[in-house]
Amino acid sequence: MISTLAHRALERDGLGPIRDKVLAGDRLTDADALQLFEAPDLAALGALANHVREARHGNLAFYNRNVHLNPTNVCVATCKFCSFARKDDQQASDGYTMSLDEAVEKVVSKRPLGITEVHIVAGLHPTLPWDYYTGLLSRIHQAWPELAIKAFTAIEYHYWAGKFGMTYTEVLSELRDAGLTTIPGGGAEIFAPRVRRKICDDKATADQWIEIHRTAHRLGIRSNATMLYGHIERLDERVDHMRRLRDLQDETHGFQVFIPLAFHPEHNMIGKAFPKPTGHDALRTAAVARLYLDNFDHMKAYWVSMGERLAQVALAFGVDDLDGTVLEERIYHMAGSTVPQALSERSLHDLIRAAGRVPAERNSLYDVLQVHEQPLPPAAPPPPRLTVVSA
Repeated sequence: MISTLAHRALERDGLGPIRDKVLAGDRLTDADALQLFEAPDLAALGALANHVREARHGNLAFYNRNVHLNPTNVCVATCKFCSFARKDDQQASDGYTMSLDEAVEKVVSKRPLGITEVHIVAGLHPTLPWDYYTGLLSRIHQAWPELAIKAFTAIEYHYWAGKFGMTYTEVLSELRDAGLTTIPGGGAEIFAPRVRRKICDDKATADQWIEIHRTAHRLGIRSNATMLYGHIERLDERVDHMRRLRDLQDETHGFQVFIPLAFHPEHNMIGKAFPKPTGHDALRTAAVARLYLDNFDHMKAYWVSMGERLAQVALAFGVDDLDGTVLEERIYHMAGSTVPQALSERSLHDLIRAAGRVPAERNSLYDVLQVHEQPLPPAAPPPPRLTVVSA
């Protein structure tokens, strides 16, 4: 329910008609979304988004147990917001490319932790052969068949299609046959041509990103959707980005979750010109997305991007998912993120419970594995240390 104070604030700010649309289940227009982005009362906006969130998911907050793998950071693209990519792994001191043995072992070694998903993103490596990527997935899948593999962005799929003379369908089909379960939403950035020309003009276009996800959905491969915000984009360009995602979701119903990603300014070419997005902007972006993207079931606060505390607050601003344990995340940490490189399942539970929500572990397809109505049992104490006393 929306409080009386929130109702009054929405009326006062001229948002009563939009509120009424939301409560009636009617679709918002682009103009509505832009008006919400400019709403002065963040708490009232959050209350409206929370109403939609709770109507869909009640008090549940979702997470999974996942590990990240970035097998190489060598990349031919020159995205001006990126702090992860390196031109080569021979001269650059922190450029690297894992062998298949190294990459597979890094994943399989996490098996005792109860991981259910590996999230794989690499760079656009100029010399690695196609069988490196198919071999990586097939070897992980053979070693750990029950592990879900969420792998590679649309930017990578587009690059490989051109490099190896394949269609998008062929690239996706071969990786699906090798073990691919779902694909992440990276590389979307902002779809507006004006923005892409300035920040990522030498990689896949918005139309190509959309066509790759359309192709994946037609092949039965579910995917995520993202938006990188807080740099040179305008608010109307954020709305345009979300409209294109909403249109594709109307067509294919293949997106699982929308993830707003905050721009991190450290260690990249445009960082000095733009401060890090504020917490206020993060919360209003999550809330507007929840209200506008009516055909997306889930909204994620990626805690690595937002920070744990702000992601926790976002659970009251339309968000229902906090991602997961995220073992060994590199991309945001190379951009200056100071959050931990992983959170334990217990820490995630604590964050969720402190926000008044109930932790619900999910798998990669958002099937609920377990709802944790009760707190986890206390961790076992470490074994006592023996002291040897000489006679």
